[in-house]
Amino acid sequence: MTDERPVRVYAEQVMGTVVSIAVRPPSIMLPPDRLAIRRPPRPGSQDPRPGRAAWAGPDLDAAVAAAVARLHRADEDFSTFKTGSWVSRLRRGEIGLEDCPGHVREVYRLADACQGRSGGWFDPAWRGDGTLDPTGLVKGWAADVASAALTTAGVTDHCVNAAGDLRLRGTPAPGRSWRVGITDPFQRDRVVAVVEGTDLAVATSGTAEQGSHVLNPRTGAPATDLASVTVVGPDLAMADAYATAGLAAGRSAPELLNDLVGDGWEWLTVDAAGEVDSSAGFRGQPGQTDGPSPRVSVTRETPPSPRSHA
Repeated sequence: MTDERPVRVYAEQVMGTVVSIAVRPPSIMLPPDRLAIRRPPRPGSQDPRPGRAAWAGPDLDAAVAAAVARLHRADEDFSTFKTGSWVSRLRRGEIGLEDCPGHVREVYRLADACQGRSGGWFDPAWRGDGTLDPTGLVKGWAADVASAALTTAGVTDHCVNAAGDLRLRGTPAPGRSWRVGITDPFQRDRVVAVVEGTDLAVATSGTAEQGSHVLNPRTGAPATDLASVTVVGPDLAMADAYATAGLAAGRSAPELLNDLVGDGWEWLTVDAAGEVDSSAGFRGQPGQTDGPSPRVSVTRETPPSPRSHA
C-alpha cells in the first residue's frame, strides 16, 4: 500500500519570530477486519481483500499544540524583554539560579558548558554588566524541547524550524530525507549548500538579518569577519551556541569548529567577501547555488498543506 500521508505545516508567532512545524502524520497499519468502513467486493467476484488498510495514529493537532505550548513556555521563561521571566529576574538580582526551576538551571548549565568547550567564544556574560544571558542558545533549546514533545506524542517524522535553526526527525516521505538550504547571506534567493538528513540539527548564525549583532568577547567589538556560520550535529541547543561562537570567533572560527568535529559536529562558513569554507566531512553540497531554494523543502510526493495555526 502506498503511504499517502501528506506533510502538514503549522506556523506560530513566538519568541519574536515565526516558528514553523512541518509534520508527517503518525501512523500504524490497521488490518482490514478492524476498519469501520469496509470496501465491498466487486460484483460477481470474490475479492481477496475484504477491507482496505488505513492509517491511524495519535491526534496530530493536539501533538502540535503541545509542542507550541513548549515554545511559548520558553518565551515566558527566557525572554529578556519580559520583565517577569526567570532570566530578567536573575539579571536584576531578585533571585539566584538555585531559585529557578530545573529546566532554567539546565539552560544555564548548557551555556556554561558551551563557554568552556568553545574557549570562551560563546560568552553568556556578553552584555558586560556582570549578568549572564543564555540567549545565544535558547532558540535552539526551545526547538529541541518542541521536537521532543512531538516525538513523545508519537509524531516521529517532523521538522521544527525556529527562524532558520532546525531540528529534523524521521523523514518527510518514505525513502526520502529532509533537505535544508543554507541561504547565501549576500543573495537571499540563493543557497550556498543543501544539507540532507533525518535525525540531526542545523543552526545558522549570521549578519544578513540582524546585522553585526554578535560581539567578539576578546575585543567587545561587533564580529564582522564572517557573514554566516552553519553548524550541523546531534543537538540544536549546542549547534545554536556553536554557530554563535563561530561567528564571534571570525577568522579563528575554523580552528574552533574543527576542534568540535571529533564530537560529531560539522560546519560551513561564508566570510565577509562571500567565500565559502567547510569542514572536510560537511554533509551538505557546498557551492551548489544554481537557482533559488527554500530553507526547508519536502519531496514533491508530500507537498505541505497551506499554513495553519495549531
